[in-house]
Amino acid sequence: MHSKLEEIRIEEFDLSLSSMRLMNYDRALGIERSMKTHGQLQPVIARLHEGGMQLIDGFKRLYAAEALLLDSLECRLFEVDECQAKVMLLSYNRTNQSMEVWEEAMILKSLLEGGELDQRRLAKVVGHSPSWVSRRLSLISKVDEEVTADIKMGVLSSRHARALMRLPRGNQSEVARVIKQYGLSSRLSNRLVDIYLSEESEEDQRRLLENPDELLWYQMELRDGPSEMLSKYGKELLSGATQIWKSMKEILFLLDGRRIGELEACEQEIIYPLIKELYDMARKLTDATGQLLIKKPE
Repeated sequence: MHSKLEEIRIEEFDLSLSSMRLMNYDRALGIERSMKTHGQLQPVIARLHEGGMQLIDGFKRLYAAEALLLDSLECRLFEVDECQAKVMLLSYNRTNQSMEVWEEAMILKSLLEGGELDQRRLAKVVGHSPSWVSRRLSLISKVDEEVTADIKMGVLSSRHARALMRLPRGNQSEVARVIKQYGLSSRLSNRLVDIYLSEESEEDQRRLLENPDELLWYQMELRDGPSEMLSKYGKELLSGATQIWKSMKEILFLLDGRRIGELEACEQEIIYPLIKELYDMARKLTDATGQLLIKKPE
């Protein structure tokens, strides 16, 4: 496939394919730090398109370049059509597994929408099995719009989507709210969905989402062993720790770096003293529990 290497100004790039990529702030910051230290190590990939350069691979490098106030990026230009560009978008991220399942699904859906391919032919074009294609298209078709927006913003992952797709669309956003609020892993999200589906009434489901104690106790038992083994004092201590864990999860969720910038200076002045007190209490808690951190017998 013919290509040429050129230096392209940032503003010349067409970012229309970015709609099929998810936001990943940690990776973006990592690339920004790398480019700040080492410069651009790999060229971005683009194609000639409507008088511009449609970016195929290298969106995070471009965002990093903008943050670092760079004027241009080294780019490898290909002469390919839109279908080939989307296949390249998949293939360039296959080796380092940097693409989420949801992103793969969005690209596959876009390729199908052209009307020239069915699922079997699409599988051959992208170099995967028909079942691989079918699983991803099924994922993206069973998740509601609100959850989809969270996934696109990087708030929820593809693994969370796999758990939520087991629910009717009308219930997904409510369960997703709990997942986000408590910062649940995909494993615990699956557990939450299991419990939610096992409840006998809508009222029971509502109570679970308002106070998912069963789920939190389940996590504690996974981490520390069955609570039946504890003394009365041990149970009280574990109960208190569970409540603190819940509150800390909520605070950490609200203090997410992507949202803290929404606070006005006057709001920060009001809230900071209490957050500072929580920080001091956390240090005291660490000191008070130091004697619990004993080495387990081998």
